[in-house]
Amino acid sequence: MKNICIAAIALCLVSSCATNPFTGKKTLALVPNSQILPMAFQQYDQFLGANKVVTGTKDAEMIKTVGQKISKASERWLNANGYQGYLKDYKWEYKLVDDKTVNAWCMPGGKIVFYTGILPIAAGETGVAAIMGHEVAHALANHGQQRMSAGQIQQVAGAATAVAASGQSQGTQQIIGTAFGLGSQLGVMLPFSRSHETEADRIGLQLMAIAGYNPDQAAELWKRMKANSGGKAPAEFMSTHPSNDTRIKNLTAWAPGARAEAKKYGVTRFK
Repeated sequence: MKNICIAAIALCLVSSCATNPFTGKKTLALVPNSQILPMAFQQYDQFLGANKVVTGTKDAEMIKTVGQKISKASERWLNANGYQGYLKDYKWEYKLVDDKTVNAWCMPGGKIVFYTGILPIAAGETGVAAIMGHEVAHALANHGQQRMSAGQIQQVAGAATAVAASGQSQGTQQIIGTAFGLGSQLGVMLPFSRSHETEADRIGLQLMAIAGYNPDQAAELWKRMKANSGGKAPAEFMSTHPSNDTRIKNLTAWAPGARAEAKKYGVTRFK
């Protein structure tokens, strides 16, 4: 049974892959977008129906305007790099929701929400563009699809571990189960999530630059994020996200490359 489970995992990894257009790397795709996108669109509509959407204000219009610029930049990059039609199933929406939470997100297929609580930290249109680029990058790189796929593999591996330990005493089974849970979370799932955040930071930086926003301001945004957190954050190895200091360092180092990428599209002046 153990060998069958391992073989099943290996088969899934070999046969269910997609390609990240920004890195060229193969990625997990056990759940196809044909299933993910309809679910995402439905959940987005349900969320909007249950929350207070801000309309007709300068902030709401800013979110929409920046979102359109970032999505246009995405399309320009994808078309220029041989991925024409990549966005054909996307249905872009950019909504501002009245909520004090410091957060923003983008669901698969281009469904975006900003909370009003993040706007003071964004401190204007360029900060919003840095956040927007990051969130859009998650959707473009199919990070949601990869997380769902990784979760399925974790479940199968957990079942295989339980089968392998079934001949042991109950106490030993509990120890093995706990060790697997901690090991897979700290050693696989959390690093996997942090790699997605780092990837989205880098892709998002390029997108905001192509859209005409100063990529140097992304690091400044994260300095404000750090200040807002008051230094309260878990150790990086226990978090789904890189530390604020890591992100600031990375974004500062990547900004010149983002400027160079934008220049390929004739963008040399930035907001």
